[in-house]
Amino acid sequence: MVDHLANTEINSQRIAAVENCFGASGQPLALPGRVLLGEGILTKECRKKPKPRIFFLFNDILVYGSIIINKRKYNSQHIIPLEDVTLETLPDTLQMKNRWMIKTSKKSFVVSAASLTERKEWISHLEECIKHLLSKTGRQPCREPAAPWIPDKATDICMRCTQTKFSTLTRRHHCRK
Repeated sequence: MVDHLANTEINSQRIAAVENCFGASGQPLALPGRVLLGEGILTKECRKKPKPRIFFLFNDILVYGSIIINKRKYNSQHIIPLEDVTLETLPDTLQMKNRWMIKTSKKSFVVSAASLTERKEWISHLEECIKHLLSKTGRQPCREPAAPWIPDKATDICMRCTQTKFSTLTRRHHCRK
């Protein structure tokens, strides 16, 4: 697949550039055999509203963070091991199109791409990396993903008991199992 790129100078430079963009707040990303395959801006559904995030796809991890200055400075680095990832395509909503869910055992969240083609490419590349990594390590995909965060405006009742209606006296809360 991409093993021929693993220890090349150009790959090392690209990974170093990503590390530099995260600065001192980010973790080191350069490891023997690690290859940077692609990057892009996706919209991540967050607690209050969707926000753009930078994503970097490596052959073994997915890294994302907040954008301070595009292509120059990012923060809030998150590293997700691909062997723990499963994907689920989602229908469009009025607010977000081209959505899919990234599920892991620790955190699950929804992202969307700018176009249907971009979504298909991201999912295809992610699935290919996951498949290759699982076959290489012999591990099984994540069986019990974390419950995804439900945005505040998506429901007006408790997701656990389905009885409690939220009001000014009964505060909104969300079930995460």
